[in-house]
Amino acid sequence: MKNKPIRYTIFGLTCLILATVACSKKTITTQEIPLENGVSKALADYRKSVISRLGYTLHFTIPATKSAPIQGQEIISFYLKNNQVPLQLDFKEKTDHVQTVKANGEAVLVQHQNEHLLIPAENLKIGLNTIDITFTAGDLSLNRNEEYLYTLLVPDRARTVFPVFDQPNLKASFTLTLTVPQDWQALANAPLQDSTAGEQGKTLRFAPSDTISTYLFSFVAGKFKRVNRKINGRLMHLLHRETDLDKIKLSLDPIFQVHGDALRFMQDYTQIPYPFQKFDFVAIPDFQYGGMEHVGAIDYKLSALFLDEGATQDQKLARSSVMAHETAHMWFGDLVTMQWFNDVWMKEVFANFMADKITQVAEANTNYDLKFLIDHFPAAYAVDRTTGANPIRQQLDNLQDAGSMYGSIIYHKAPVMMRQLERLMGAEAFRDGLREYLKKYAFGNATWPDLIQILDARTPTDLQAWNQVWVNEPGRPIFDYDLQTEDGKIKNLKITQKAEDNSERIWPQLFEMTLVYPDRQQELTVNMNARTVNVPEAVGAAAPDYILFNSSGQGYGVFPADNRMAHRLVHLKNPVARASGYISLYENMLNGRNINPKDLLQIYRAALIREPEELNLKLITGNLSDIYWKFLKPVDRTALAAELEKEVWEAMQKAAAPNNKKLLFKTYQSIALTLAAQKQLYQIWEKEQAPQGVKLTEDDYTSLAQALALRDYPNSPEILKKQLSRIKNPDRQQRLQFLMPALSSEVNTRDVFFASLQQEPNREKEAWVVMALGYLHHPLRQQTSAKYLPASLDLLAEIQKTGDIFFPYSWLQSTFGSYQTPAAANTVRTFLKQHPNYNPKLKAKILQAADDLFRAERLLNP
Repeated sequence: MKNKPIRYTIFGLTCLILATVACSKKTITTQEIPLENGVSKALADYRKSVISRLGYTLHFTIPATKSAPIQGQEIISFYLKNNQVPLQLDFKEKTDHVQTVKANGEAVLVQHQNEHLLIPAENLKIGLNTIDITFTAGDLSLNRNEEYLYTLLVPDRARTVFPVFDQPNLKASFTLTLTVPQDWQALANAPLQDSTAGEQGKTLRFAPSDTISTYLFSFVAGKFKRVNRKINGRLMHLLHRETDLDKIKLSLDPIFQVHGDALRFMQDYTQIPYPFQKFDFVAIPDFQYGGMEHVGAIDYKLSALFLDEGATQDQKLARSSVMAHETAHMWFGDLVTMQWFNDVWMKEVFANFMADKITQVAEANTNYDLKFLIDHFPAAYAVDRTTGANPIRQQLDNLQDAGSMYGSIIYHKAPVMMRQLERLMGAEAFRDGLREYLKKYAFGNATWPDLIQILDARTPTDLQAWNQVWVNEPGRPIFDYDLQTEDGKIKNLKITQKAEDNSERIWPQLFEMTLVYPDRQQELTVNMNARTVNVPEAVGAAAPDYILFNSSGQGYGVFPADNRMAHRLVHLKNPVARASGYISLYENMLNGRNINPKDLLQIYRAALIREPEELNLKLITGNLSDIYWKFLKPVDRTALAAELEKEVWEAMQKAAAPNNKKLLFKTYQSIALTLAAQKQLYQIWEKEQAPQGVKLTEDDYTSLAQALALRDYPNSPEILKKQLSRIKNPDRQQRLQFLMPALSSEVNTRDVFFASLQQEPNREKEAWVVMALGYLHHPLRQQTSAKYLPASLDLLAEIQKTGDIFFPYSWLQSTFGSYQTPAAANTVRTFLKQHPNYNPKLKAKILQAADDLFRAERLLNP
C-alpha cells in the first residue's frame, strides 16, 4: 500500500481560531498578530477563521480629468465570530485618504497604521456587522489615462484602491456603482442594471457580482467602442479603442468565435456549465499582461487581440492561446481559487494547460505537440537553468511579496509537469480527478495538497514522492547515455540523469528517443524512473546513424545532442523532432557541452532555407539572433555581419510561405549592421514598399523607424517624426513619443530619459518602459548605457513596490539581457555582495535575468 497524503491542521490557525484557549505548546491570542505592512499569513488565517458572508457595496465618482481625485464610498457587511480584538482592514494609502469611518452606525476615530485601518473591538459585535467608509481612492492600481482607466488588482492591489479584506480566501459579492463622464462607457464583473444622468455625469449601477476573490474585482471606464455578438446562444460584449478599420474587420470574428469555442470546450471537459452571470471582455492599449481573468470582464492587451492582414500564424495562435487561457481561468482560478498565493501557480498551470488543448480545437491545422514544446520548454529552461531558479510551489509569508512569485516557472514549467502527470495517470483518470476537484471546491478555495489527494486516489503511483521533486524543488536533470554495439547491432543502451545543480535528485518522467537510420527511424519510449535505466527495446536493433533524444518533445531536461545529430537534424520529417533537436542544441551550447556558439550559429544558418515549419523557423531565428548579439564577440559579429545579412535576405526571397518570409525579414531587421543593410531598410521604410511577398503594416514600419534610429542612421530624428505623423491611432502615437528619447542619438538625451525613470509617474506605462530599456541597453548602445546598471539595480526594490507583478523581472531582463562583458557581470556580483540580506525573491529575479550575461562571460572568455 502506498502512502496517502495527510491533510494537516496548521498549529497557528488552530490557536487563532481558539483565540485565548491554550494550545499544546503555548497560548496564542489574536492580539499577537503583528500590525505589519502587507497582509501576513497569520492575519489572513485569523480573518478567515472569524469572517464570513462578506459583501462590499462600492461607489466611485470618476472625474474626466486624470489628475482629479476619485472619491469613494463603501459599505462592508460581514458576519463575525470574535469581537474581542480590533479588526484590521487593508488600505495601502496615506491616512488622509480616509475621511470617515462608521462601524455598525457609530462614528469611529480613523486609526490607520502600517497599511491597515483598525476597527475597534468595542464597535464590533458577534454576528452581522457593517462598516461605512468614505475615502479617496488610491491611484496606484487604477491605471488612469486621459480618456480611460482600468483596475488591475492582482495579487494584493485591491487594498491600494479601497479599504478591503484583501486575501483570496475571503470571497465576496461586490455591488458597484460608478459615476463617470457622460461620454464614457464602463464594464464590470456584473451586468449593468441601470444608468441615470446627473450634474456630475452619468451614474451606472451594476448588479451584485458573483462571489469572487478581491483580486478579481474589476471595472473599466472610459471612451471605448462597444461591439456585441451572440455566440452559441451567449451574448458577449467587447470594449476597445482600436481605430484601424482593417484590423477591426479582420479581428472581430475570430475574437468572438475563439471565446465561444473555448467556453464550449471548458464546459465539456469539466462538465460544469459556465459558472458566472456574464462573459464580456475589453481590449486595453498597452495593458501590462496579455490578459487578466476578471470574472465577467476579462482584460486583454489590445495588440494581442487586434491583428492585421500581415499577422503570422504564430501571432494568430498566440491570440487564440491568450483568449483560451483567460477563459479557462473562469473555472481554474475564478470558480475554484487558491487559499493563499503560494498556490497561485495552480490557476496559471491549468489555464495554460487547457489553453493548449483549446487552441488545438479553435485553430485549424494546429500541431498541438509542436506548439506545446515551443511555447513552454525554452521559456521554462530560461529560468530553471539559472542559479536563481525557484520551485513551482513557493513559500509565501506575506501577500506583499506575492507578485515576485509569478514568472516562467509557473507559466511554462508547470504545464510541462502537468502534462507528465496526465501521461502518468492516463488522460481519462486525470480529467475525472479535475472534475471532482472543481465540483468539490466550486465557489470556494483549495490548495495543491487538496488536488493531489484527489488525484492520488486515481493512480497507483506515489504522487507524494513525484510531487516533491517536480513541484516543491527547482531545477532540471542533465541526461547522458552509453551506447554499446557489437557486429553492427546494439548490445546495450543505458541512459543516466543527474541534477544540473549536482544534488541527488532525480526527475521521474516518460519521454521518447528515436534511433535514426539513413532510410528509416525507430522510436522508443523511455520510463526514466531511476538515476540509470537500460532500454531493453533497443537491444538487437541495428546501430543507428545517431540518436535523437526527447524526439516527442515531452521530456524535461538537457538531453544529449552530438555532432552527427546537429548536422542531420533538418532532414527529419517530423517538425516536433526537429524542434526538440534545435532546443537541445541551444541548451547544450549554453552549458558548454559538445557545441560552441559559432558552430551552432552555422547549424542555424544552414536551417534558414531548409526549415519549412513556421513555428520552428521562429525558434531558430530567435536563437540565431540571440547568439549573434549575446554570444559572439563584437569583432566576430562585425566580421560576420555582411555574410549573414546576405544569407537571411536570400532565405527570405526563397521562402515559399508569406509568414516565413516575414519572419526572415524581421530577422534581417534585427541583425542589420552594415551600412548597406541599413540603407535597404531605410528605402523600404521611406517608400513604404515591402520586399516581394512580405506584408508590412503600420506597426512594422514603426518598428523599422525605431531600428534605424537605434543604429543612428542619418536623419534619425526626422525619420521618427515622420513615422509619428504616419500613425493614426492616438494611443500608438503616445507610445512612440515616449520612446523617442530612448532612441535618440544624443547620449545626454538618453541620460535624461533614464534619470526620469527613477520617478514613479514616469514608469506608469510599464510596457513602454520595458521597450525603452531594450533600446537603451541594446548591444549597439552599451558603451554609453553600462553606467545605468548600478542605478537600475538600486531601483529594483521600489519597482517591486510600485509596479505590477511582471515588471521587476521585465525591468531586469530588458536591462541586463543583452550584456556580455565581465564588467557588467561584476556589477551584478558587486551589488549582491553589498546587499547580503537582500529580499531573496528579488535576488532570485536578478540571478535569473543575469544568467545569459554570466554564460556569455564564460563562453567568450574560456
